[in-house]
Amino acid sequence: MPLHPQAARMAAAAASTRPLPLREMNLADIRGGFQPGPPCEGDGVEIDTFSIPGPVGPVTVRRYVSAAAREVASTAPVILYFHGGGWVMGTLPGYDCLCRPLATAAEAIVLSVDYSLSPERRFPTAVEECFSALCAAAEAYEISTESTAGRPLVVAGDSAGGNLAAAVALMSRDRGGPPLELQLLIYPVLDSGCDTPSYHENAEGYLLTRESMLWFWEQYLAHPDDGLHAWASPLRASSLQNLPAAHIITCEFDPLRDEGEQYAERLLAAGVPAEFTRIDGMIHGFLRHTDVIDTARETIQALGEVVRRQAGR
Repeated sequence: MPLHPQAARMAAAAASTRPLPLREMNLADIRGGFQPGPPCEGDGVEIDTFSIPGPVGPVTVRRYVSAAAREVASTAPVILYFHGGGWVMGTLPGYDCLCRPLATAAEAIVLSVDYSLSPERRFPTAVEECFSALCAAAEAYEISTESTAGRPLVVAGDSAGGNLAAAVALMSRDRGGPPLELQLLIYPVLDSGCDTPSYHENAEGYLLTRESMLWFWEQYLAHPDDGLHAWASPLRASSLQNLPAAHIITCEFDPLRDEGEQYAERLLAAGVPAEFTRIDGMIHGFLRHTDVIDTARETIQALGEVVRRQAGR
């Protein structure tokens, strides 16, 4: 289907704040152009912020507790959320507009992780910090490696955050870490190759460009060969067996579309329950724009339903 008019307006507005290619901009301007989400209040979600120990220093976490989660405090799902931004930008406040409604829709506790950004900290620092947050959450909510005891533990993220969520799921499997029930991967980055058909079909004109993704990877990786590692490029993992169930969101007009769908297919082939939903007419990054994209609100509700279903609610 054609590009949705709301997506076209969103892309035009975003392009006006970043008129030059990323390679021609300084880092401060790139980060300054990361648009905050719309205000999101009056939903009954309680928010607090705290720190956990990380591999290179404290990691800040913002907690969102929905009204429904407070009523079933001992069994409410716990969602670790990793924000997008190409590993280079993104903030906790900038994701209030996504994490708050997700907590409500999923009747869950959402823990949004403020991992270190690149290029100041390169792979694998961010994924190690996110794994530390997972372990801290499992300990705080008494989720053991033997059993989740009725409380689902979920990793989720969009774009580069979807990459981190998929990598943390692999890392937890490989290290015998906390048991995960589900991974929610929202237009995730899954392969450093940047060479699928969708990368070329949607190389320009839809907010995220192929050239931008190449630049993001250069900032994230300490060495190009690091992109071959499964924790950097989960699609390159030799085995996807024994991973948690996955729900993957892709967008029709997104360079990352094909790798998300390929990952779902590989998970299914490995015996992992997996499904993907392609949002026709939509572009990368739409989910934070709940004020101008109707599909964003609908998709967050659908993701909440996926979590509730996994929790048996």
